[in-house]
Amino acid sequence: MSRTDIEAVEEVNTAFYEAMERGDFDSLSALWLEDEISCVHPGWPVLSGRGEVLRSYALIMSHTDYIQFFLTDTKVAVIGDTALVTCTENILSGGPAEDGGELGPLVGQLVVATNVFRRTSEGWRLWSHHGSPVLTESDDDEEDDAS
Repeated sequence: MSRTDIEAVEEVNTAFYEAMERGDFDSLSALWLEDEISCVHPGWPVLSGRGEVLRSYALIMSHTDYIQFFLTDTKVAVIGDTALVTCTENILSGGPAEDGGELGPLVGQLVVATNVFRRTSEGWRLWSHHGSPVLTESDDDEEDDAS
């Protein structure tokens, strides 16, 4: 494993999140493998296959006017032609305003993600993305109050 492999995987991982922020479906699609892929968005069932996975991103992009990812705790491991990236997605997003204004209220969300990449002749490509929500202290407090 060379340092250049880790740097190349970091670049593709960053490009994935930047394409989401720009709402650039074509760039995002080009980052995924052409064959069997999978994705789990927070709270969603497992999506399998290129058509189903890419449709989910088209849907998310069409309903999100603004999204920004601040990645923390990023770790990259490369073994052979497979790479594993784990990170925390600190997400700030907003949809359309209710009264037809420019942007509705911004919402923050914390998600831990695992991105699996495979080396191809065209470079590293996403094989699987799995995001799980992180419960904040206020979420735990509400659960404690309910019991």
